Amino acid sequence: MEDVTITVNIADRPYRLKIKTEEEEVIRKAVKEIEARLKDYSEKFNFQDKQDLLAMALLQFSATAVKAEKDQSGRENSLYARLKKLDQVLSEQLV
Repeated sequence: MEDVTITVNIADRPYRLKIKTEEEEVIRKAVKEIEARLKDYSEKFNFQDKQDLLAMALLQFSATAVKAEKDQSGRENSLYARLKKLDQVLSEQLV
């Protein structure tokens, strides 16, 4: 796993990052999504301040992450309940 240094631009500012080679595609895709969201917000809401655009994009991405985490937790709980029920059924059959 080799490290690589890349430069990405977010809100017209360059950022040098040292990342694992296998993470580069994910980072570049994330940057494209951020830039697309900033462009979308600047057109829809007529924000001029990059800080406002970044805050709105951050809020949306964070809300999406929290929702995904909640959904994942719900799926895990559901799966656990089904596995417990299956274990109970199998245990009863073995006795």
